[in-house]
Amino acid sequence: MSSSPRITLLSAAVLAAVSLHASAEDAPSWLDRVQVTGSRIEQPVERALQSVSVLTRADIEASRAADVSDLLAQQAGVDLVRTGGSGSQNSLFLRGGNANHTLVLVDGVRVNSASQGIFDLAHLPLAAIERIEIVRGPRAAVWGSDAIAGVIHIFTRAPDGAHGEIRAGSYGRAGFDAGFGTEGGGFGLSAGYDRLDGFSATNPGNVWSYDPDRDGYRNRHVALQGKTLLGEQTLSFSGIATRGETEFDQGRTRADNHSGSAGLTGPLGGRWTHELRIGRSYEKLDTPAYGNVIGSRRESLDWAHTVRTGAAGAVAFGVNAAREQAYSLGWDGPEFRESRRNSGVFAVWNGQWQSQQFELATRWDDNSQFGLHRTASAGWARQWDGGRRLRASWGQGFRAPNFNELYYPGFFGLYAGNPDLQPERAQTTEIGYESPLGGNSQLRLSAYRSRVSDLISFAGTDSQAINIAQARINGTEAELAGAAGVWQWRAQGTWTRAVDGVSGEPLLRRPKLKGLLAAGYRFAGGGDLGLELSGYGKRADIGTQLPGFARLDLTGAWPLSPAWRLEARLENLFDRDYELLDGYNTPGRSILLRLRHQSP
Repeated sequence: MSSSPRITLLSAAVLAAVSLHASAEDAPSWLDRVQVTGSRIEQPVERALQSVSVLTRADIEASRAADVSDLLAQQAGVDLVRTGGSGSQNSLFLRGGNANHTLVLVDGVRVNSASQGIFDLAHLPLAAIERIEIVRGPRAAVWGSDAIAGVIHIFTRAPDGAHGEIRAGSYGRAGFDAGFGTEGGGFGLSAGYDRLDGFSATNPGNVWSYDPDRDGYRNRHVALQGKTLLGEQTLSFSGIATRGETEFDQGRTRADNHSGSAGLTGPLGGRWTHELRIGRSYEKLDTPAYGNVIGSRRESLDWAHTVRTGAAGAVAFGVNAAREQAYSLGWDGPEFRESRRNSGVFAVWNGQWQSQQFELATRWDDNSQFGLHRTASAGWARQWDGGRRLRASWGQGFRAPNFNELYYPGFFGLYAGNPDLQPERAQTTEIGYESPLGGNSQLRLSAYRSRVSDLISFAGTDSQAINIAQARINGTEAELAGAAGVWQWRAQGTWTRAVDGVSGEPLLRRPKLKGLLAAGYRFAGGGDLGLELSGYGKRADIGTQLPGFARLDLTGAWPLSPAWRLEARLENLFDRDYELLDGYNTPGRSILLRLRHQSP
């Protein structure tokens, strides 16, 4: 990586930024997509009363992203930092919230770690994903704890026929994925492997450790999908297991993540449908260099119902029960081993009167540690002729402290947990506007204001976990997409101000400005070429401020036959030096090649 003293944000240009999936046939087609995560009611994105993005399998392939983290980092309102290259620890900040303020679901199963409160996306294989739904803003009234900043729902891929890909690239990257499924997705099995020799994750700016060796990564994964009809009901199951081994300066961490579920869905009569799902998620992190093993598991049962009340209205309601367990083992044996239960009941009403749409939701959660919590949300939208739409929403959120925040003994007394912590609480208001702009283009704007009370921070004596007064988060997002002939483009940019409500200091590692500028060209033979310019503003980190930067990437693809396709992504074209986290390196100029096969 070459040194560059002039890494700056292209401020005004980047704020109006653009992100393009060059090979997609219709760039602004997000308005033609269906989502279910926002309200548990299946509905088109254009009727959602929240800010929702749906990434299909076609979008995932067209992005040419190296992994799930890179893909999500391209989306409006999503900031991601990690401690090195692919496979290193990830922290995702949605709309300025903390990393544990985003609920992550895989096939309807909650996968946030009960011990750490987050789900590390680094180990989830991109080739195994069919669709991702991103819902911005609080969804506690539907999903309960953790959904303060929003929900990311990942649906695994049900192979239909045979598919596969071989990958190779810079830093010793190599890998493959392959899968096979019966026609219509009745049964599918896929598996894959990734390896990366990597680069030095740290640089001399890392005050804790610096060793200029290569920090590599290995990943093995397998996924299973199936479904069958039982009369009018559909019995389904899905599961995914990953094992990632990440090297760092003092050693390596082995991360095992498993999740799976079995479900029964179908009509119960008339306009009444239901989904009964039993799920399980598991995480184990083993770091021999620290003599530390942490793990957690969660068993859950969800039973959700939807009753259609008319052409445009519906009521959803349901119950949920979950049992969480977590443990930590140190040099001297067990450090803690705890469990708790949570049960919840929710209801959502979605209705329409003439050109106006309404939504009300409420949920009651009974936690064995923290008692009863009620959350609610409300939304409204007005539609005009020509597709113009104004929406407004308000919602509450809460988050029960995770087990590490409560019980972890810390490092030599530093960063210890606190069993007297109280749950975090939040309120968010949002206003949005959507409109076609003529031709084949669409505009989406959002502005929001969040207040998080009793925010948990490691800021007490010896940096012990404590509740602080409040975090204040304000932000705006803009997306603009269009296509003209063989040219396609999509614009997005965000402005976020996230500060400590007492001191006024900015929350760490969240840029105020972020965006992407890109353009793409589609050839007559089915190939494509895309150019992307991404930019990030200044970000506060511990004891310092990281400068802004801009990065240029090039993507392309060419069909070799109806079943085979060659794809490439050349990242950081000008080999810029930049940091997402103080003291940690990022990739220099690098290339990723994919040879992809999909049976016709």
